[in-house]
Amino acid sequence: MSTTLAAGAGLDFTLAQQLTVIALCALTAYISHMALAVFNDGVRPFLLDFIQGRTTRSATTAVSFGLSAGFIFGLGAPMALSTGVLNPWLVFLPTDILGMLAPKKWLAPILGGAWGAVVVFGLNSANDVAHDLPVDFITAMQQMSTPILFLFTLFPVLAITKQFGRKWGGVAGGLELALVVLTMKLWPKMFAGALAMAVGVLMLIALAVAKDMKQRKADKAAGVTAIVLDDDPMASLFSASAARLRRYLPLFMVLGAGVCVLAQMHIFGGGEATSFLIAKGQYTEAAQVDFYRVFGFIPLIATTALASGAYGIAGFTLVYPIGYLMPNPFLAAIVGAAVFAVEVLALSSIGNVLGKLPSVRDSSEHLRSAIGDTLQLAILFGSLMAANAMGGGLGILVVGGLYLLNDAMGRPVVRMAAAPAAVIVGGILLNVLYWLDLFTPLKG
Repeated sequence: MSTTLAAGAGLDFTLAQQLTVIALCALTAYISHMALAVFNDGVRPFLLDFIQGRTTRSATTAVSFGLSAGFIFGLGAPMALSTGVLNPWLVFLPTDILGMLAPKKWLAPILGGAWGAVVVFGLNSANDVAHDLPVDFITAMQQMSTPILFLFTLFPVLAITKQFGRKWGGVAGGLELALVVLTMKLWPKMFAGALAMAVGVLMLIALAVAKDMKQRKADKAAGVTAIVLDDDPMASLFSASAARLRRYLPLFMVLGAGVCVLAQMHIFGGGEATSFLIAKGQYTEAAQVDFYRVFGFIPLIATTALASGAYGIAGFTLVYPIGYLMPNPFLAAIVGAAVFAVEVLALSSIGNVLGKLPSVRDSSEHLRSAIGDTLQLAILFGSLMAANAMGGGLGILVVGGLYLLNDAMGRPVVRMAAAPAAVIVGGILLNVLYWLDLFTPLKG
């Protein structure tokens, strides 16, 4: 399987694609202004105080900006420029901020739409300029694709090891390695990690469900029963939050339709690995990857939504893989709206089910942690490969040095985004050194 992109991955959009991005950014900014949904999972818990009037719009905006800025400029923009594919950090995190920032309801969609215009018109110009530089750091960043795609394959193994111990982790690791080798040998055009990830995630879920079932049998045999309190304040809060979201069901259905259509257009990837797969035209594999990620985020999104009264901009993110596989945008809009309707209406039931399956809830936390661990290493390693491609040892010194300096300064840029941001800063610095006749770009 090829793991490199064609040089000069572009960000040229058709008129329909441009209008879709602008309209969706306007809609998501409006929804953020209403505190109905945000993309950043870290911001969502803070919205309860805003909804209940215990904090101000400006204070909530400051929280949103602080938690999102590093991902926008350090991860979202570099990933879009290097793959030619948009991503949620670039599209949705800024509209979280702009929607919350807007003092008036009518201003929010205007600010969001303006950001959408910057994305579809400004990025292409920046992409063209970067490719014309003596040190083309954007093309060099395509080196990130190989470590991201292959190391990401291991996230189920890490999750199994953390939750169920070294023995099961070793079994999962050996099985995944065998499946990757088998896939590369028998189906060379398929993403090598697709089958391995599927088996790994299914293995994790099976182990978690088996553990919960065993515990329930033991509790039943011991005569242990769950006690439900009708006046539980958390139950009351969850019920009120679910009711608040259901009141805006038509708006959420429009949102689901928009996100699904954006994914169907194949100019958008829901994650780091997915962006590279979309760029390669491997839409089925991209759908598989994002589908597996869903299992790590359903409990988080469901519980934070029920606790705060604010949903996720992409819902449970099921609309991503569904959108990639839809044959046309019209069907994508219908299916996306239906998926969001089911998700919002089922929130309370999902919360109840998760309450009865503690091991499954734990599995989702381990999955998210494992995804972060694998991507953190993959992005750092890929960034150093990009640094080597654009500047050899000097490139590694500059990019690696900036990454280490960021750590030493207390991580003003979040660690996940620090390495790609360092590649861009390092690339600019190498171009300056070239213009000062102090550096000769590497050939090829």
